[in-house]
Amino acid sequence: MGHRLSKIYTRTGDDGTTGLPGGERVAKHDLRIEAFGTVDETSAAIALVLAEPAVPDRIRVVLLEVQNDLFEVGAELSMPGYDGVDAASVTRLEESLDALNADLPPLKEFVLPGGDRAAAACHLARTVCRRAERRAFALSDREAVGAEVLRYLNRLSDLLFVMARVLARRDGGSELLWQRKSPS
Repeated sequence: MGHRLSKIYTRTGDDGTTGLPGGERVAKHDLRIEAFGTVDETSAAIALVLAEPAVPDRIRVVLLEVQNDLFEVGAELSMPGYDGVDAASVTRLEESLDALNADLPPLKEFVLPGGDRAAAACHLARTVCRRAERRAFALSDREAVGAEVLRYLNRLSDLLFVMARVLARRDGGSELLWQRKSPS
């Protein structure tokens, strides 16, 4: 594969616009940029989870695959007509979600973000993914967005929630549960 970027800065964005892969220039705050930019943030947040050495291999393998998928999601959001993720991608997430959730006790209270660093990082990735999903849905109000992209982001945030639960509970740890305030 040849070099994709020979120079990192181009100065073309100094006017508040950015280039799409097809050559079109749009405002840096355009919904399309917001959508795929937040997908990129999701991948970066997942990198924080992966940076934790104690993350079990079964989670690490899935998250590395997810990061590759997210590149495809971002490509699909940035290039209308590009098919980056498909129903099989969503099914893979659902299968991972079901496998990880099988050993967890049912929830009786809301879970607060917390646990050790890996679990907390996973909760952060979940919230960024939810924002990416909201941005993609906002974009879909304006123009066509692949249904599988929207499903993928929805399932991914669910998967990250379950992963955070697994990470918080490993090695005898526990989840941080919401404590309802007593009426005064």
